Amino acid sequence: MIPRYTRPIMAKLWSPEERLRAWGLVEFYACEAWYKLGKVPEGDYQKIKEKLLPYLEEGGFTEANVKRVEEIEKETKHDVIAFLTHLAEIIGPSARYLHLGMTSSDMLDTAMAWLMKRAMEIILEDLTRIKEVLKARAYEFKDTLMIGRTHGIHAEPITFGLKLALWYEEMKRNEKRLKNALECISYGKISGAVGTFAHVPPEVEAYVCEKMGLKPAPVSNQIIQRDRYAEYMASLAILGTTVEKIATEIRHLQRTEVLEAEEFFSPGQKGSSAMPHKRNPILSENLCGLARLLRGYLVPALENVALWHERDISHSSAERVIVPDATTVADFMLVRLEGLLKNLVVYPENMIKNFNLLRGLTFSQQVMLALVEKGMIREEAYKIVQELAMKVWKDTNLNFKDLVLSDQRIRNFLTQEEIEHIFDVKYYLRYVDQIFERVFG
Repeated sequence: MIPRYTRPIMAKLWSPEERLRAWGLVEFYACEAWYKLGKVPEGDYQKIKEKLLPYLEEGGFTEANVKRVEEIEKETKHDVIAFLTHLAEIIGPSARYLHLGMTSSDMLDTAMAWLMKRAMEIILEDLTRIKEVLKARAYEFKDTLMIGRTHGIHAEPITFGLKLALWYEEMKRNEKRLKNALECISYGKISGAVGTFAHVPPEVEAYVCEKMGLKPAPVSNQIIQRDRYAEYMASLAILGTTVEKIATEIRHLQRTEVLEAEEFFSPGQKGSSAMPHKRNPILSENLCGLARLLRGYLVPALENVALWHERDISHSSAERVIVPDATTVADFMLVRLEGLLKNLVVYPENMIKNFNLLRGLTFSQQVMLALVEKGMIREEAYKIVQELAMKVWKDTNLNFKDLVLSDQRIRNFLTQEEIEHIFDVKYYLRYVDQIFERVFG
């Protein structure tokens, strides 16, 4: 089931027609390997090649082929046999040389690896574009002052560029995980019913995998082992959590009371059917919801690892849903996030306004450390600074810096010039360039 928001490139990849093409490629390359080993007569091989190759081009299998296979499957109750029966209808008697020594999973798992590999390559291309946007916008706002928040409460100064650099670095880690998952999934198997090569030699497997851009699994039973699928799905789930992390932050920054950043609101766009004034962070909210869906696909992938003996079929039904859907959702999320970040509206003036809301309290640690450096006991310094800070919290007419300047306990240790230096925001941001160098090189 392909969701309606699927991009054409991913929809085509997981279409029934492309699935038949993947199956056909495995069967043809296995036959070709047997031919090179002298098992398939020249005439039969040429007949198979002549009849089958046109179907193995992009768009070769059509809706009519899909319907015919489904029609046959109603009788056989077996999708692979239905497909092979249809190939025999296309090719004729020479089709008897297809599927030699193979079990269904030889074809299914190798074809699925090929499809999953291509899906991950699409997602990695998406991620490359996301990184480019994050880098560009990080440098755009490298020196844009804003307040850092912990527990949702004002903490100390940062820049918006640092926030974007943080997301970029996390996307780099996602990229590494996705590439590892791509390598892990890029294995096929043509080793027979329980993986012993009893009826098909390893040379056939090696040939098919090379043609499909895969590697032979070093050892298998009836199937490719599902820890590979679990790693693949886990990498997508973690990617989704990063997207949700970014989207959640944007939602907070767009809150009316904050409004430091906002999703682009296009002309003619509507935010609410009831309230004409509304401008809602719908893209970010959408991404948060899809991240929950993406994580949900991981659970059956983990549970599919443990199967009975050399294989049962309990994993198959789940994989027909979770693999196409998870890759489709991940692709959609990244494309949506790219547009969101590209068009994100940033309000530096509101960042400054919010930064000043606590009237200097964000410099409290620096005051305390300066007192400690001058010889005051830390516990005493903390007590004095907190006492002044609580006064500012309670009285909006007070300014923390003024209280510090007028407190004799502090002035016994710090001069006015030293206090002025403490309240210079540049002190907090002096390593921003160094951090950017570490992230972006």
